[in-house]
Amino acid sequence: MLKILCVGDIHLGRRPSRIPSELAPPGGERGLTPAAAWERTVEAACRAGVDAVLLAGDVVEGEDDFYEGYRHLDRGVRQLAKAGIEVLGVAGNHDFRVLPRLASEVESFRLLGAGGEWERVTLQPAGEPVTVHGWSFPERQVRRSPLGGRQFERGDGPNLGLLHCDRGQPDSPYAPVAPAELERAGLDGWLLGHVHAPDDLAAGHPSGYLGCISGMDPGEPGDHGPWLLSIEGGRIRSLEQWVLAPLRWEPLELDLSGLAEAEDARRQLLERLRERDAEIAAKTAPPEAVGLRVRLVGRSALGPEVQRLLQQDEQAVIFDGAAGSRYFVERCLSDTRPVVSLEDLARRSDPPGLLARRLLLLEHPQQEAARRLIADGRRRLEAQRHDSRWQPLPPEPLDDAAVADWLRRAGARLLQEMLAQQGEATE
Repeated sequence: MLKILCVGDIHLGRRPSRIPSELAPPGGERGLTPAAAWERTVEAACRAGVDAVLLAGDVVEGEDDFYEGYRHLDRGVRQLAKAGIEVLGVAGNHDFRVLPRLASEVESFRLLGAGGEWERVTLQPAGEPVTVHGWSFPERQVRRSPLGGRQFERGDGPNLGLLHCDRGQPDSPYAPVAPAELERAGLDGWLLGHVHAPDDLAAGHPSGYLGCISGMDPGEPGDHGPWLLSIEGGRIRSLEQWVLAPLRWEPLELDLSGLAEAEDARRQLLERLRERDAEIAAKTAPPEAVGLRVRLVGRSALGPEVQRLLQQDEQAVIFDGAAGSRYFVERCLSDTRPVVSLEDLARRSDPPGLLARRLLLLEHPQQEAARRLIADGRRRLEAQRHDSRWQPLPPEPLDDAAVADWLRRAGARLLQEMLAQQGEATE
């Protein structure tokens, strides 16, 4: 059986954000960085005796990270080469310039598709052939599809495409590729980089995004790590994710419905953590740290009070898991609804009544009044999104559902505050 470890975006040189000083003192966050995730990946590959490692671009964060990228990539590739493991990769939009330079310095690392020209190579380290077709970014932005009607000449064994691209985004400046192009290409699978959320890959559908190997901020929650692809008898037999990220971001909902006192929320949070930790501890390699984004939900008058209480715990380690993972609260958000019904409030003519009527509109987004409300909300959110302060962050979608969700959450929080000011929160 031929075993190939497929690795998505690594971003060597990047640093995680919103980490408590207890876990990442100045200069001491190394154990939670992409470099640590790469080290875990290399060690796991050597232990499992894989035959090859494929890197799907954005191996390095950027040009300024040449030396750090060199140190970590060179060390990992030498360790893999010593174990008889071949390493191939393509350049993405982040490392279009620096990865080709590193490839010339790092022995035993082969860059595919340099200069934006497709290249193929056939591997046969275990007597079971596989052909890999790769394309690398020639510059930071590529507005044309790298496929562009290309006809691939097949090689021996299963044929895999290794590509950094933006799938299904025709106006993207990062190698836009239509899903239909991938399907028509005639290859047996596509290993994609660029999007940090992994697709639901399986042997029967070995095409999609591998995801980043470690989430660096709360916008990249859940399982992250490389994928082990196994080939036997000329067929892809299995595709399994190894969850190796040293840092994990985890959304966690607390339902405050029926809660008697705000302090009870801390007990409920610990109960939820014990349950979740049992699942996380069973992953391939449990994380060193888990950042929690706690969201308060349910009907309760205690939402603002619980939020203030848990905000005191933000950036603090609150729980040590069974496998040694350390849990901290990254942020606490409140999406609770008032105990009184929106329908009752909507009959009133005061500000809470007006707001309740707006919130009820959002429950019927197809109505004309609701569409006007959502359109107005989108205009206001767009103005905020284009503020220069937010430009370094990846944009969030602003479709109707997303705008309605923003308005619903903001309105619920404001309604809670209004009722609390009028002494009605416990009505």
